[in-house]
Amino acid sequence: MALRSKTMTKSVEMEEVAPEQLSQRRRPEAGQFQLQVDRQTKGSYTTVEAAEAAGLVIKKKFPVVRVAIYDSVTCVNKIIELPKE
Repeated sequence: MALRSKTMTKSVEMEEVAPEQLSQRRRPEAGQFQLQVDRQTKGSYTTVEAAEAAGLVIKKKFPVVRVAIYDSVTCVNKIIELPKE
């Protein structure tokens, strides 16, 4: 009987402490501007300049992929292209 009461108290403690788990579909948003590579979100930035700088680094390294900045407030995509030399 003592074994039963210990098991019951442990299960109650586990239920109270269980943290909320984030799913893969829903990620916490950190910034307004999201960096997308081939239409997959790779990062979130608070300023458009920071997002463009990160996108330009990726575009220089991999010129074939589609790199864009998505503004979640105005719902606008801006495609990053390499500067013409």
